[in-house]
Amino acid sequence: MLHNVSYNNPKIDREISKEVGAVLTLKERWKIKGSGSPKLLINSCSIQIHNLMVLDNNANSCNIEIREKGIVLRFRSLLETYALPIPYYKLTIYKGRAQEYSIHRDNYFVKVKADHKRIHKFFEKLSQLKLDQGFEFIDDL
Repeated sequence: MLHNVSYNNPKIDREISKEVGAVLTLKERWKIKGSGSPKLLINSCSIQIHNLMVLDNNANSCNIEIREKGIVLRFRSLLETYALPIPYYKLTIYKGRAQEYSIHRDNYFVKVKADHKRIHKFFEKLSQLKLDQGFEFIDDL
C-alpha cells in the first residue's frame, strides 16, 4: 500500500517497519556494500502510481532502500514523498528488456531504466538478498 511519508507520522513509520523490518545497521550496510539504490528513472508504472506522477512536470524517478525483511520504493510527486513497502515474499523482479527492470508487488508495479552498470549490480544484490530470505527446503538440510 502506498504511504505519504512527507511528514513525520509515527503510525505510518510503524506500519512500514512492521511490514519490511527496521532500517539496517551500519555494520549490516557495510556488509552488503550499501543499502540504497542509485537514482532510478521510471519508464512506466501502475495506474495508482501513474496518477500521482502526472501531477507535476518533473522527471519521474525513484529510489530503493533495502530493509531487513524487504524493500521500500520511494518517489516524489509535487512536494510530497510516497513510499511503497514491499516485503521479500511479495517482491517480484523481472528483467524484460536489456535496459529495464520491473518491480512488482500485488497490483503495483514500476519499470525502471537500467542504463548504468551500478544499477545492474544493485538488482543482482537485491535478487540475492531475496533468495537468502527464502524458505529452506528439506533437501537443503
